[in-house]
Amino acid sequence: MVSRTSAENRERKDLVSGEVLEEARLIRFVADPEGGVAPDLGRKLPGRGMWVEATREALDEAVRRNLFARSAKASLKPAPGLSDLVERLLARRCLDQLGLAKREGVLISGFDKATSAAKSGKAAWLIEASDGSEDGRDKLLSAARRQSPEPQLCGCFTSEDLGLALGLENAIHHVLLAGRRAERWTDEVRRLAGFRPLLPPSWRGRP
Repeated sequence: MVSRTSAENRERKDLVSGEVLEEARLIRFVADPEGGVAPDLGRKLPGRGMWVEATREALDEAVRRNLFARSAKASLKPAPGLSDLVERLLARRCLDQLGLAKREGVLISGFDKATSAAKSGKAAWLIEASDGSEDGRDKLLSAARRQSPEPQLCGCFTSEDLGLALGLENAIHHVLLAGRRAERWTDEVRRLAGFRPLLPPSWRGRP
């Protein structure tokens, strides 16, 4: 049985819809000292939290309707491009999680090693560079289909993004093994999915 993280166990009210959602589906914001709105992705900053569903649409609506100021009962003015900032911060957190996974030995990189890991039945995620070759990606996906359930697929980072995060020159094919680190990565990447597609449009027709 997959354990549930503390963020999945707690619930908060979404500022936009008024729905009560798991924390794992939300982003916390706090008022900053300059009268702006600071994203608190780690849920650790002091101050009263204001929670918004982790999607670009919800965050843009919160800004448009001035909901942060209403919630805080103060004159708060979010900085322009708040959604873009949140996307960049979420992407950074995802890449940092992969760096930690590599150091822990639960991220397998390189085509041959990743293929073996995909066949092992222990793969939670296949993480493929968005600019990698279709042929190599299809072969790895074919190997992964032998596992039930199939691992999830992420292709929203370039080989340069992955290489910088992992200290690798040719960062194309990766397998994240099931376990606690994969659960943490899943929480982060699901929030990122509200701001950028996890798969490039050209991959959607993959067999």
